[in-house]
Amino acid sequence: MAISVAKLPLGQLLLDAGLITPDILREALARQKTTRAPIGEVLVAMGAVGKDDVLRAVAQQQGLPYLTRDELPSSVPVLKNLSPKYLRQYRVCPVAMEGSALTVATSDPVNPLLQDDLRQALGLQIKLAVAPEDAILETIERTYGAGAASPLQRIVEGIREEGLAPGEGEEDINQLRDMAFEAPVVRLVNLLIENAVTAEASDIHIEPFEDTLRVRYRIDGLLFDQEAPPRRLQAAVTSRIKIMAELNIAERRLPQDGRIRVTLGGRRVDIRVSTIPTLYGESIVMRLLDRSSIFLPLEKLGFSPDTRRLFERLIVRPHGMLLVTGPTGSGKTTTLYGALDKINSPEKKIITIEDPVEYQLKGVNQIAVKPKIGLSFANGLRHIVRQDPDIIMVGEVRDLETGEIAIQAALTGHLVFSTLHTNDAPGAITRLQDMGCEPYLVSSVLHGVLAQRLVRRICLACRAPHTADLADLRALGIPEALDEPQNLYKGAGCDQCRGTGYRGRTGIYELFVINEDVRSLIVRKAPTGEIRRQATHELGMVTLREDGWAKAKLGVTTIDEVLRVTQEEE
Repeated sequence: MAISVAKLPLGQLLLDAGLITPDILREALARQKTTRAPIGEVLVAMGAVGKDDVLRAVAQQQGLPYLTRDELPSSVPVLKNLSPKYLRQYRVCPVAMEGSALTVATSDPVNPLLQDDLRQALGLQIKLAVAPEDAILETIERTYGAGAASPLQRIVEGIREEGLAPGEGEEDINQLRDMAFEAPVVRLVNLLIENAVTAEASDIHIEPFEDTLRVRYRIDGLLFDQEAPPRRLQAAVTSRIKIMAELNIAERRLPQDGRIRVTLGGRRVDIRVSTIPTLYGESIVMRLLDRSSIFLPLEKLGFSPDTRRLFERLIVRPHGMLLVTGPTGSGKTTTLYGALDKINSPEKKIITIEDPVEYQLKGVNQIAVKPKIGLSFANGLRHIVRQDPDIIMVGEVRDLETGEIAIQAALTGHLVFSTLHTNDAPGAITRLQDMGCEPYLVSSVLHGVLAQRLVRRICLACRAPHTADLADLRALGIPEALDEPQNLYKGAGCDQCRGTGYRGRTGIYELFVINEDVRSLIVRKAPTGEIRRQATHELGMVTLREDGWAKAKLGVTTIDEVLRVTQEEE
């Protein structure tokens, strides 16, 4: 059986497994003619498959067993003629010895010299198996590494005990300040930040309880527990973070906000720090504002081609208002940054007022609100219109005053972008009316509303075909989904996605373009349901769930994710 499979090209094996489509394979083969790279590398670079998908197919092609991380031994046989340096260099590790035969796991099974080199070095019969590179390296480190202690544990062991309990006097504060600058504490906090950036987390939560200190990372919208320092280090860790954020370490009774800027591996990361007093000490949340993820062009935000074309037509209009809606953390700011970048040019003056400024856009005048000195959205916007702008971006319409000034700016020849918190796109109209904005003014300036959510992407490394659950399809409420059995995808869970089956996020969108019929509904204060029916039945608006369903069919996300982020309020 292995002999017949071995004759099949790698691309055909991936196609037969349902991991790629014929169109993707044709595109990859065309690219291969230019790049001369192996077809597996081309497909991974395209984002069509993960490295593990390719490795499994190579194992199948070569007629070799494939070992997952869990199938590798906890430690490997130590052999005199195989140094750790050799194992790391060639990405191989011994797996099992049976008589005079040694099974060796490799991440490069097509290396023609590997088997002969090992046979000559060891004088043994060599059997090859295939395993992921990171799993092999991890197994090697467990066997030959410095010990079982994690990097965090090794740092903790070097931190002295005295001076760790927070006191109230000036001497205690000075002692904590000194400790916050000691190398082990500095390394400990740096490690927490570095691990979060590596895990692509958006937030770090450090929460003190009676006997423990809890550390959690928000990854792809959900919180995950992480290895945490012992409770005794809470004061030292808190002091170090507050010093980095230029906060008052002596003030533990009031909330504080600050900012840290770090560079990790060439990536510049801004960190927004918030502290708040709790029963057992200060709870800290650090929002990681990675510039590479905060700013993305519109082409990379997950828009369908049709929705992106419509959206791009709206953002180049000379005046009017465009709203982006969704809950906190749904990517509204990223979408607006992408829109501003798309239309930014030397001929246009763009001014934004934000809370806070999360990314510095080249050539754009950006203002951060400062409520303590009276610089609110409304007050700032009132002065912005005197600066002769072409385009204005208001971080959020929070109240009637801001809404009225934004509408007035749109009426007087400016293009205004802003955000609202609503469940869907048609709901933005009702929200503005509930604030007290005049319906005839809203109908005059509003060109469109974009509602959005972020869904987790299926991990490409462990993505596999999956038959959709009928109950989930019914809950989706899309008739097309029930027409015939749907073969979708889900992630099985692997090391690259921390066993979740998901890695990264993308957007699902609902774009409501306002026409004359809708303007008439706005003027007569039609209920949201009637406006929504007009949008879907007459204008053909693609809803959030319909866009999510389209992405589920493409293998980008799952029905579970679409339902999770689009559950309507009771």
